[in-house]
Amino acid sequence: MLRRNREAIAKDGVRGAGPLFTPLSDLQRPLRQQVFERVRAAGQIARVQVAKDLGVSPASVTTVTSELIAAGLIEEVSASRDGDQGRGRPAVALGVRANAHFVAGMKLSDREQTAVIVDFAGNMIADDSIPRQPGPMRTSDLLDDLETLLSRVCAKAGVPRHQLSAVGIGVPGFVDFSEGLVLWSSVLIERGVHLAAAASTRLGIPVAVDNDANLVAMAELWFGAGRDLSDFAVVTLEHGVGMGFVMNHRLYRGARNVGMEIGHTKVQLDGALCRCGQRGCLEAYLADYALAREATTALNWGHRESQSVSVLLESLFAQAKAGNATARSIFRRAGRYLAVGLANVVNLFDPALIILSGERMRYDYLYAEDTLAEMANLVIPTGRPPTPIEIHAWGDLLWSQGAAALALAHVSDSILGAGRESAA
Repeated sequence: MLRRNREAIAKDGVRGAGPLFTPLSDLQRPLRQQVFERVRAAGQIARVQVAKDLGVSPASVTTVTSELIAAGLIEEVSASRDGDQGRGRPAVALGVRANAHFVAGMKLSDREQTAVIVDFAGNMIADDSIPRQPGPMRTSDLLDDLETLLSRVCAKAGVPRHQLSAVGIGVPGFVDFSEGLVLWSSVLIERGVHLAAAASTRLGIPVAVDNDANLVAMAELWFGAGRDLSDFAVVTLEHGVGMGFVMNHRLYRGARNVGMEIGHTKVQLDGALCRCGQRGCLEAYLADYALAREATTALNWGHRESQSVSVLLESLFAQAKAGNATARSIFRRAGRYLAVGLANVVNLFDPALIILSGERMRYDYLYAEDTLAEMANLVIPTGRPPTPIEIHAWGDLLWSQGAAALALAHVSDSILGAGRESAA
């Protein structure tokens, strides 16, 4: 069942940030952290409602909120009541003190680097991006880009860089989140780069690094369609194919923090060469470079090999829209592989929702109705309603917001208690 974009993630306004439901495993965390995160998730909430939601006494909540107010992390705000005509004392709610901390979220890709500045309540203050040449870079050059972009976006936000409490960075590839270690990435020449430590040293700010697809799932969990869902999957189609998976309202990374690599599941033995170095990966049939390879061969575009992948893809899509049967067949074949990948996600995890996200979602031939019908034929027939699929083609800004959520989690964990975003 295909559903189009929900309401886009808000740039401002009091909507709250973070999962709306607390995982059972998180109930062992300090009460002050549970209270703070409930306030941040709600945007504005009364003390009595916090007590009800967490199943604790109002007196305990009053004590904890007094401590959080004294620490400058939350504040009392006026809240309107239903039917309130302005008579009597206004209702008082709790909200996060937005200017208590600021963080940055940054997404590194083959095409451009994108960044956002977000306040402690989760509101986006500013965003910026810088283009880059395609292909892998040396770590030192990548750090130069990070420093330049961070200075630019901080200037737009009016937030000096030294006032940032943390930076979250998303990169494509295999990333050990707990170590801040990039095992392999298409944007780096070197392998085994301790990017979090290197970036923190260069910027003078605590840095957390994760796989970029995980951070799209974080963005949906904190700001988007996944806030009230226990289990959902995000499949990203950009320069590669990735997946982030939320289980019990928490991001799941696997025992070694490098799981959910759907793009590198094998769909063809001894098949097409993937940029990871192996053959037969799903990504090798579905990513942008795979579509460009197919177009160059099937449409006799050998003379256009010097053109960028983006230009080739735009030409391929234009040909498909104009009715070129060969161009349509290229998207159709890639869509069939996408159907295989999505069916495997459903059969393995049974998520409440699958979100397709990324720049390639502009190419609607990839997820045409007949393609998704083929996915339905590959899913185990249980007689139950099909897993809904939503299309979120929101671009790199969404990825950066996920990186900002990672940074926000890092800050609140450091201040208030144990790590919330560790792998389940």
